[in-house]
Amino acid sequence: MKIGKIFIALMIMFSATFTYAQSTQSSGPAFGLLGGVNFQNLTGKDVNGNNLDNDIIIGYHIGANVMIPLVPEFYFQPGLLFSTKGGKSTLGPVTSTYSLSYLEMPLNFVYKGLLGTGYVMVGFGPYIGYGLMGKAKHEGGSLSFENDIEFTNTVESGDPLTTTYFKRLDVGGNVFVGYETAVGLFFQLNSQLGMLNINPEDNRFSSNEAAIKNTGFGLSLGYRF
Repeated sequence: MKIGKIFIALMIMFSATFTYAQSTQSSGPAFGLLGGVNFQNLTGKDVNGNNLDNDIIIGYHIGANVMIPLVPEFYFQPGLLFSTKGGKSTLGPVTSTYSLSYLEMPLNFVYKGLLGTGYVMVGFGPYIGYGLMGKAKHEGGSLSFENDIEFTNTVESGDPLTTTYFKRLDVGGNVFVGYETAVGLFFQLNSQLGMLNINPEDNRFSSNEAAIKNTGFGLSLGYRF
Protein backbone atom coordinates (compact mmCIF):
# COMPACT_ATOMS: atom_id res chain seq x y z
CA MET A 1 0.00 0.00 0.00
CA LYS A 2 2.81 2.40 0.84
CA ILE A 3 4.45 1.81 -2.56
CA GLY A 4 1.16 2.45 -4.34
CA LYS A 5 0.59 5.69 -2.43
CA ILE A 6 4.10 6.86 -3.24
CA PHE A 7 3.59 6.17 -6.93
CA ILE A 8 0.23 7.96 -6.95
CA ALA A 9 1.92 10.97 -5.32
CA LEU A 10 4.56 10.95 -8.06
CA MET A 11 1.88 10.86 -10.77
CA ILE A 12 0.15 13.82 -9.12
CA MET A 13 3.49 15.64 -9.11
CA PHE A 14 3.91 14.93 -12.83
CA SER A 15 0.38 16.16 -13.55
CA ALA A 16 1.08 19.37 -11.64
CA THR A 17 4.33 19.82 -13.55
CA PHE A 18 2.53 19.34 -16.88
CA THR A 19 -0.14 21.87 -15.87
CA TYR A 20 2.60 24.34 -14.97
CA ALA A 21 4.35 23.70 -18.28
CA GLN A 22 1.17 24.40 -20.23
CA SER A 23 0.51 27.60 -18.31
CA THR A 24 4.05 28.87 -18.95
CA GLN A 25 4.47 27.68 -22.53
CA SER A 26 5.91 31.03 -23.65
CA SER A 27 8.87 30.69 -21.26
CA GLY A 28 10.02 27.42 -22.77
CA PRO A 29 8.51 24.19 -21.31
CA ALA A 30 7.33 21.81 -24.04
CA PHE A 31 5.11 18.73 -24.00
CA GLY A 32 6.07 15.59 -25.90
CA LEU A 33 4.43 12.30 -26.91
CA LEU A 34 6.57 9.25 -27.66
CA GLY A 35 6.47 5.54 -28.27
CA GLY A 36 8.75 2.81 -29.41
CA VAL A 37 10.21 -0.66 -29.06
CA ASN A 38 11.95 -2.27 -26.05
CA PHE A 39 14.61 -4.98 -26.11
CA GLN A 40 14.51 -6.28 -22.54
CA ASN A 41 16.04 -9.00 -20.40
CA LEU A 42 16.01 -10.26 -16.82
CA THR A 43 19.59 -10.44 -15.56
CA GLY A 44 21.18 -11.50 -12.28
CA LYS A 45 21.52 -14.82 -10.39
CA ASP A 46 19.35 -17.87 -9.79
CA VAL A 47 18.53 -19.49 -6.44
CA ASN A 48 21.94 -21.24 -6.42
CA GLY A 49 23.87 -18.04 -7.11
CA ASN A 50 24.63 -18.91 -10.75
CA ASN A 51 24.49 -16.16 -13.38
CA LEU A 52 21.25 -16.15 -15.37
CA ASP A 53 21.60 -16.91 -19.08
CA ASN A 54 18.34 -15.44 -20.31
CA ASP A 55 17.40 -14.18 -23.76
CA ILE A 56 16.04 -10.79 -24.78
CA ILE A 57 12.34 -10.34 -25.51
CA ILE A 58 10.75 -7.53 -27.52
CA GLY A 59 8.26 -5.16 -25.91
CA TYR A 60 7.10 -1.59 -26.34
CA HIS A 61 6.63 1.71 -24.52
CA ILE A 62 4.25 4.63 -24.95
CA GLY A 63 3.82 7.82 -22.97
CA ALA A 64 4.53 11.50 -22.53
CA ASN A 65 7.06 13.88 -20.99
CA VAL A 66 7.69 17.56 -20.36
CA MET A 67 10.92 19.46 -21.10
CA ILE A 68 11.38 22.16 -18.44
CA PRO A 69 14.30 24.59 -18.96
CA LEU A 70 16.75 24.99 -16.07
CA VAL A 71 19.61 26.99 -17.60
CA PRO A 72 20.49 27.53 -21.29
CA GLU A 73 20.68 24.14 -23.06
CA PHE A 74 19.90 22.12 -19.91
CA TYR A 75 16.46 20.76 -19.02
CA PHE A 76 14.58 18.67 -16.45
CA GLN A 77 12.39 16.07 -18.16
CA PRO A 78 9.84 14.15 -16.04
CA GLY A 79 7.61 11.68 -17.85
CA LEU A 80 5.08 8.87 -17.59
CA LEU A 81 5.35 5.68 -19.65
CA PHE A 82 3.55 2.41 -20.03
CA SER A 83 6.38 -0.04 -20.68
CA THR A 84 6.58 -3.81 -21.21
CA LYS A 85 9.65 -5.76 -20.06
CA GLY A 86 10.72 -9.30 -19.17
CA GLY A 87 12.99 -12.07 -20.39
CA LYS A 88 13.15 -15.62 -21.73
CA SER A 89 14.89 -18.62 -20.14
CA THR A 90 15.47 -22.17 -21.35
CA LEU A 91 15.92 -25.13 -18.99
CA GLY A 92 16.22 -28.45 -20.79
CA PRO A 93 13.26 -28.83 -23.17
CA VAL A 94 11.22 -26.07 -21.47
CA THR A 95 11.32 -22.43 -22.56
CA SER A 96 9.80 -19.89 -20.17
CA THR A 97 8.85 -16.36 -21.23
CA TYR A 98 8.17 -13.75 -18.55
CA SER A 99 6.28 -10.63 -19.66
CA LEU A 100 5.92 -7.71 -17.24
CA SER A 101 4.01 -4.45 -17.71
CA TYR A 102 5.00 -1.32 -15.78
CA LEU A 103 3.84 2.23 -15.27
CA GLU A 104 7.12 4.15 -15.18
CA MET A 105 8.20 7.63 -14.23
CA PRO A 106 11.58 8.64 -15.70
CA LEU A 107 13.11 11.76 -14.14
CA ASN A 108 15.83 12.80 -16.56
CA PHE A 109 18.23 15.72 -16.86
CA VAL A 110 18.82 16.59 -20.50
CA TYR A 111 21.43 18.52 -22.49
CA LYS A 112 19.88 19.86 -25.70
CA GLY A 113 22.26 21.67 -28.00
CA LEU A 114 21.91 23.10 -31.50
CA LEU A 115 23.21 20.78 -34.24
CA GLY A 116 22.43 21.62 -37.85
CA THR A 117 18.80 22.66 -38.18
CA GLY A 118 17.78 20.68 -35.08
CA TYR A 119 19.05 19.69 -31.64
CA VAL A 120 21.15 16.86 -30.29
CA MET A 121 19.92 15.49 -26.94
CA VAL A 122 21.80 13.62 -24.22
CA GLY A 123 19.92 12.64 -21.07
CA PHE A 124 20.30 10.64 -17.88
CA GLY A 125 18.48 10.13 -14.61
CA PRO A 126 16.56 7.66 -12.45
CA TYR A 127 13.27 5.96 -13.14
CA ILE A 128 10.63 4.48 -10.83
CA GLY A 129 8.47 1.62 -12.10
CA TYR A 130 5.28 0.14 -10.67
CA GLY A 131 4.30 -3.35 -11.84
CA LEU A 132 0.76 -3.50 -13.19
CA MET A 133 0.47 -7.05 -14.54
CA GLY A 134 2.48 -9.92 -15.95
CA LYS A 135 2.32 -13.33 -17.62
CA ALA A 136 4.58 -16.39 -17.41
CA LYS A 137 4.37 -18.82 -20.34
CA HIS A 138 6.12 -22.21 -20.25
CA GLU A 139 6.47 -24.28 -23.43
CA GLY A 140 8.02 -27.70 -23.99
CA GLY A 141 7.31 -29.89 -26.99
CA SER A 142 3.56 -30.01 -27.54
CA LEU A 143 2.80 -28.79 -24.01
CA SER A 144 2.16 -25.18 -23.05
CA PHE A 145 1.20 -23.62 -19.71
CA GLU A 146 0.50 -19.96 -18.92
CA ASN A 147 -0.34 -18.18 -15.67
CA ASP A 148 -0.49 -14.69 -14.22
CA ILE A 149 2.57 -13.32 -12.46
CA GLU A 150 1.85 -12.30 -8.86
CA PHE A 151 3.48 -9.23 -7.30
CA THR A 152 4.61 -9.57 -3.69
CA ASN A 153 7.60 -8.75 -1.50
CA THR A 154 7.55 -12.11 0.31
CA VAL A 155 6.69 -15.62 -0.89
CA GLU A 156 5.52 -17.85 1.95
CA SER A 157 6.62 -21.48 2.40
CA GLY A 158 3.19 -22.83 1.50
CA ASP A 159 2.77 -20.86 -1.73
CA PRO A 160 2.62 -22.95 -4.95
CA LEU A 161 5.81 -23.64 -6.91
CA THR A 162 3.90 -23.26 -10.18
CA THR A 163 3.34 -19.52 -9.65
CA THR A 164 5.92 -16.89 -10.67
CA TYR A 165 6.46 -14.01 -8.24
CA PHE A 166 8.12 -10.61 -8.61
CA LYS A 167 8.26 -7.48 -6.50
CA ARG A 168 6.01 -4.73 -7.79
CA LEU A 169 8.47 -1.83 -7.36
CA ASP A 170 11.35 -1.35 -9.79
CA VAL A 171 13.98 1.40 -9.61
CA GLY A 172 16.87 2.03 -11.97
CA GLY A 173 18.70 4.46 -14.22
CA ASN A 174 18.13 5.85 -17.74
CA VAL A 175 20.62 7.02 -20.34
CA PHE A 176 19.62 8.21 -23.81
CA VAL A 177 20.90 10.05 -26.86
CA GLY A 178 18.72 11.48 -29.60
CA TYR A 179 17.99 14.17 -32.13
CA GLU A 180 15.07 16.57 -32.42
CA THR A 181 14.25 18.25 -35.71
CA ALA A 182 13.23 21.87 -36.13
CA VAL A 183 9.57 20.85 -36.53
CA GLY A 184 9.52 18.90 -33.22
CA LEU A 185 9.89 15.34 -34.48
CA PHE A 186 12.49 13.45 -32.42
CA PHE A 187 14.03 10.02 -32.14
CA GLN A 188 16.31 8.56 -29.48
CA LEU A 189 18.21 5.47 -28.38
CA ASN A 190 17.43 4.55 -24.76
CA SER A 191 19.23 2.33 -22.28
CA GLN A 192 17.97 1.21 -18.87
CA LEU A 193 19.69 -0.54 -15.99
CA GLY A 194 17.59 -1.82 -13.12
CA MET A 195 19.16 -1.24 -9.71
CA LEU A 196 16.56 -2.93 -7.53
CA ASN A 197 16.30 -6.68 -7.02
CA ILE A 198 12.77 -7.52 -8.15
CA ASN A 199 12.98 -11.10 -6.87
CA PRO A 200 10.94 -11.34 -3.63
CA GLU A 201 12.13 -12.97 -0.43
CA ASP A 202 11.23 -16.62 -0.98
CA ASN A 203 10.60 -18.75 2.13
CA ARG A 204 9.98 -21.88 0.02
CA PHE A 205 13.77 -22.37 -0.17
CA SER A 206 16.16 -22.82 2.77
CA SER A 207 18.86 -21.03 0.77
CA ASN A 208 18.03 -18.55 -1.95
CA GLU A 209 20.65 -16.38 -3.66
CA ALA A 210 18.39 -15.22 -6.49
CA ALA A 211 18.71 -11.57 -7.54
CA ILE A 212 16.89 -10.39 -10.67
CA LYS A 213 16.97 -6.99 -12.36
CA ASN A 214 15.37 -5.46 -15.44
CA THR A 215 17.92 -4.53 -18.10
CA GLY A 216 17.51 -3.37 -21.66
CA PHE A 217 17.54 -0.76 -24.38
CA GLY A 218 15.06 0.66 -26.85
CA LEU A 219 14.27 3.03 -29.68
CA SER A 220 11.75 5.87 -29.39
CA LEU A 221 10.01 8.13 -31.89
CA GLY A 222 8.08 11.16 -30.73
CA TYR A 223 6.78 14.65 -31.35
CA ARG A 224 7.28 17.73 -29.19
CA PHE A 225 5.04 20.81 -29.25
